[in-house]
Amino acid sequence: MRRLVSIAALFLSFGLGFASLAVAQSEIYLPALAEIMSTAQWRHIKLWFAGKHANWELASYELRQVRASLEDAATHYHGIPIEYVGATVGPILTISAAIEAKDSVRFIKGYNALTAACNACHEGVGRGFIVIQVPTASPFSDQSFALPKPPQP
Repeated sequence: MRRLVSIAALFLSFGLGFASLAVAQSEIYLPALAEIMSTAQWRHIKLWFAGKHANWELASYELRQVRASLEDAATHYHGIPIEYVGATVGPILTISAAIEAKDSVRFIKGYNALTAACNACHEGVGRGFIVIQVPTASPFSDQSFALPKPPQP
């Protein structure tokens, strides 16, 4: 009988452990604003190199990721004035149109405007010491930004 009680207690303790794990997993993780912005910065860099190499499919993907990061920041952190986040909409639309048209000149113009909007936001929220610029070298030595070569027949 003792053995049966011990086994039941063991299973019960495992069950309670799983229940607390399930509760922990149901909590929503909210990344810190700095994490969201760091992700946006990485995507901003990748966007530049994708556009620079005319890899429009990758540029489109990275632009969507930048936009999603900015939306996450605006949605979850209400201390960011909407006009600063809103200032990125025009440049994002310009970049999107440039990507669709495969227009490198318009892409650069939009990218520079997006970069300026980011810096204006940083300045406006008292973080003017965070200055974003057009990257000069890719930190992603493990990723090619060139168009993929078509498969060989």
